[in-house]
Amino acid sequence: MYESSQSPLSIKSAAFAGRIIKMVQHLYENGDKHLASVYNQILRSGTSISANIGESQFAQSPADFITKLHIALKEASETRRWLNVLKEGQVLTDQQHDSMSADLDEIIAMLVASLKTSKKNQTIIIK
Repeated sequence: MYESSQSPLSIKSAAFAGRIIKMVQHLYENGDKHLASVYNQILRSGTSISANIGESQFAQSPADFITKLHIALKEASETRRWLNVLKEGQVLTDQQHDSMSADLDEIIAMLVASLKTSKKNQTIIIK
């Protein structure tokens, strides 16, 4: 199941994880300390996307590969919700939110495409 760690999905998700870390560091230094639990949530979900994509590259089977990508997609969905919460709470500006969301949308699109292809290929293998 190994794919190059230089795949566009791996690169983009790792860069996004880095942006999430920097955003959370900034929020901890400059934001409302009462929102620390929200900052922790988006830190976990936002970095988990890349971690699960990384794990998928060494999946034990095609089904395990698909499972790891599904988990990454679920984490991306959670991250989107936290970004929206931070925007609605006026913790992030519209520009900050939109920039992070645009990157996240690209990752989600890539994950959905990879899952469709993987499921199609798995069906062909099973037949």
